[in-house]
Parts: sequence; structure tokens; C-alpha cells
Amino acid sequence: QVVESGGGMVQPGGSLTLSCAVSGGSLRHYAVGWFRQAPGKEREGVSCISSMDAEETAYANAVKGRFTISRVNANNTVHLQMHSLKPEDTAVYYCAAHSELLFRLCRTRPDSSVRVGSWGPGTQVTVSS
Repeated sequence: QVVESGGGMVQPGGSLTLSCAVSGGSLRHYAVGWFRQAPGKEREGVSCISSMDAEETAYANAVKGRFTISRVNANNTVHLQMHSLKPEDTAVYYCAAHSELLFRLCRTRPDSSVRVGSWGPGTQVTVSS
């Protein structure tokens, strides 16, 4: 079961790190994507990382340069480091894990969600002063 953690409330300009893990397992052989959904909006893509090469990543235009996705803990966990947070980053953030297909879909359209993968329940991120 995929599970996210690390959400919370932060002031504009602040930072948060989200974590994605699999209960009792490892994300080592899975492509992982982060997605988000704000109230009243469709779910959108944030970032993704390849299952084959941890250096292969993709980012939505809205977060490029501010967010970083990475594998940690011997690839068992995937982090999303978020810096220079803005109120428009407020959303429920979801992690999804799947075969390399997820990364290929994400890389093609990193601003969009995907319809594959095992999804976590989400973690709330609120950016507000």
C-alpha cells in the first residue's frame, strides 16, 4: 500500500518535504509520480521519477526550479522537496507507483495526471500566511 507523509501548513516562501513509501515494501523497482488536487480543480501532475534511472525526472512547469524529486533510503522511499512555496501550491498531494509506463506518461505531459498506478490516500499541504 502506497502512503504519503510530510504534509502540513507552511507560510509562503517556506519549505516542506513529502515522503512516499510502500507499507512493508520498497519503491526500488517502481516509477513514482507526485500529483496534486486543489479544491474545485482537477488533479494535476507535479513530478515523477524513473524506475530505471534515478537521474531521470520530470517536473510540471508550475513547480520547476522549486521542487525536487529524489530516491532516498536505498531507493525504498521517494521524497518531494518543496521550496519557495506559494499559496497556489495548496492542495492534497498524492503519490502513485507503477511500472516505467507511469514515468513515460508523466514525462510526456508532466502537468497532467495519469490513470495508472497504485495511489496513496494523499497528504494535505497548505500554504498560507
